[in-house]
Amino acid sequence: MAHDDDLRFAHVLADDADSQTLSRFRAADLKVDTKADLTPVTDADRATEEAIRRTLTRARPRDSIVGEEFGTDGYSSRRWVVDPIDGTKNYLRGVPVWATLIGLMVEDQVVAGVVSAPALNRRWWAARGTGAWTGRSLSSATRCRVSDVATLDDASLSYSELSEWEKHGLLPEFLELTRACWRTRAYGDFWSYMLVADGAVDIAMEPELALYDMAALVPIVEEAGGRFTGLHGEPGPHGGSAVATNGRLHDDVLAALEPAG
Repeated sequence: MAHDDDLRFAHVLADDADSQTLSRFRAADLKVDTKADLTPVTDADRATEEAIRRTLTRARPRDSIVGEEFGTDGYSSRRWVVDPIDGTKNYLRGVPVWATLIGLMVEDQVVAGVVSAPALNRRWWAARGTGAWTGRSLSSATRCRVSDVATLDDASLSYSELSEWEKHGLLPEFLELTRACWRTRAYGDFWSYMLVADGAVDIAMEPELALYDMAALVPIVEEAGGRFTGLHGEPGPHGGSAVATNGRLHDDVLAALEPAG
């Protein structure tokens, strides 16, 4: 397939990232700073992105890079979009739910993505047309498939922080949606979306996310048979927000989030 080599290369990047992140996880001397947006960043975040950038610059010099910690380098129709540690607050507290996100965009479409969560001993990946997979490595993998739940009252919904929904003026609509669902849990961050791809959760959503938070997730959810849009139906990672579902529930979820009146 067209992006098999890119996907294999993304796994190499993820292997390097895992070495960086695991070596600093629960380290007594982990250094934590506060960024301008008041979110935390660790020395591991920065070192991991720097390592990925070095390898990309050497192996894919014509491609551009978009990273959470160091912004954009280069101008190309091919962009590697990287979040070195998604779930930094978990990471710095010793909670094992965090991952490195690596996505490749060609023009405006994400064509490949890898999500590597080494403390969970799990990795998820997909390239366009090849399906979504999970396991410890390319050679030890099982296919990801979304659920076939068809109604909200049978659905499991995962989210991150209630305060974000309140900040965006959507807390009443969000709470009404949670009441319509069978089960709600705040698994949070990348994990919510990978659980959708796994078929363990039916809906995952957040009202504000950056491109680097979402790019790697999109092909995995979609190749598993699901849908991934913004709150207003914008395709893929382009809406500044995320709604991922098994597909069958998607229109109902978007309709429920429309502000009343």
